[in-house]
Amino acid sequence: MKLPVVAAAFAAAFIATSAQAQDVSAGERSWNKCRACHQIGEGAKNLVGPQLNGLFGRHTGAVEGYSYSSANKGANITWDEAVFAEYIKDPKAKIPGTKMVFAGIKNDKEIADLTAFLKQFGKDGKKM
Repeated sequence: MKLPVVAAAFAAAFIATSAQAQDVSAGERSWNKCRACHQIGEGAKNLVGPQLNGLFGRHTGAVEGYSYSSANKGANITWDEAVFAEYIKDPKAKIPGTKMVFAGIKNDKEIADLTAFLKQFGKDGKKM
């Protein structure tokens, strides 16, 4: 195989993988699993769980007006993509004693898509 052909094949595979890495529309569909307990977007309020605007970069137990478990408040976690992925797979394993009653999302692609959807929303609930 000639070098240009190899380079083109590699580039095509990389682009396809990158394009599949995060699908906001699929993440929005996955969000339906979360919306019974959480809100996001302008005007979002705390429900059974805290609103999730500006989740990434926020510390656990930091949403005003939400009554967190002592486990969540004491977890001392800053939410980023890796931490969120670990948490959403099995919330009670990541933060034993959390109030979050959710079986988890085990599929890495679905987690990446949900992450992309959540990352659209700033602290004020507006899409960035």
